[in-house]
Amino acid sequence: MKILIIGGTRFLGRHLTASALARGHEVTLFNRGQSNPGLFPQVETILGDREKDLNLLSGRRWDMVIDTCGYVPRVVGLSAQALREAVGHYVFISSISVYADFSKIGITEEDAAGKLEDESVEEITGETYGSLKALCEKAVEAAFPGRALIIRPGLIVGAYDPTDRFTYWPVRVAIGGEILAPEGPQAPVQIIDARDLSDFIFKLMERKAAGIYHATGPDYPLTLGEILKTSQEISGSAINIHWASIEFLARHKVEPWSDLPVWFPDTAENLGFSRVDVSKAIAAGLAFRPLSETIRDTLDWASTRPLDHKWSAGLDPEREAKLIQSLEG
Repeated sequence: MKILIIGGTRFLGRHLTASALARGHEVTLFNRGQSNPGLFPQVETILGDREKDLNLLSGRRWDMVIDTCGYVPRVVGLSAQALREAVGHYVFISSISVYADFSKIGITEEDAAGKLEDESVEEITGETYGSLKALCEKAVEAAFPGRALIIRPGLIVGAYDPTDRFTYWPVRVAIGGEILAPEGPQAPVQIIDARDLSDFIFKLMERKAAGIYHATGPDYPLTLGEILKTSQEISGSAINIHWASIEFLARHKVEPWSDLPVWFPDTAENLGFSRVDVSKAIAAGLAFRPLSETIRDTLDWASTRPLDHKWSAGLDPEREAKLIQSLEG
């Protein structure tokens, strides 16, 4: 297939490009050249901003386009409309965050998405992100009726992740010592290795699938305790985990998802956040590599980063130590 990837050099886009090339597809990248320029020298790259440079794509045809970095409905709508006659199918990378209500265990692709009171809003915040993604989906579906593939991933993990939302835990465990962790070892977690997500997307693309698919995992109930245990087994470190209650963490203004990543409080209003139904995707071919492989490869990649790497998520050592002292004091 001839594939156009909007983005294609940063985290998931990087994995998608690599997967496409490994499968023998012909790839064109369209991006601003700001993330990892020159990463794929063998691939044609069209440099441009899709708000003002879509004319650079005129006169070309592709079988598929993958939109890896669409967050604002107006902007996604521009690219979808510009490509509707030039591309067979439009693949949009959305998010599980689109849902209006996370109190339900086993949310399916049919459940209601969130809505914005003012749909002209373009500022991306924790409150608007999911609803904006839902509107982006609508823009794609309007331009590509019956030809739109919407992927709603959960937390994407693995090598090249700039968010550190998973990387923090394997690295922290490998360092060893006294570790602050949230809620308890049975706290539910859903993640997906970027490579498994890429493989799944191409399975769907290669049979020209359309519709909406959740893409997270694994195919068994995963817990934070299992992630920490497996990380310890791989690194061989000596650790002592201090499990802090939701109430303690809230009282000390420890933020889920950022200060203590991967985890979201397992409260009544969030029971479904880490228990999303992925049966449709599994039936369509979504498969998962072992957790140990994801952790090992994440650690290997993390070890190549500079020693002064500035972490995007997780607690700094001083704050963690003070919190443990308060917890145990």
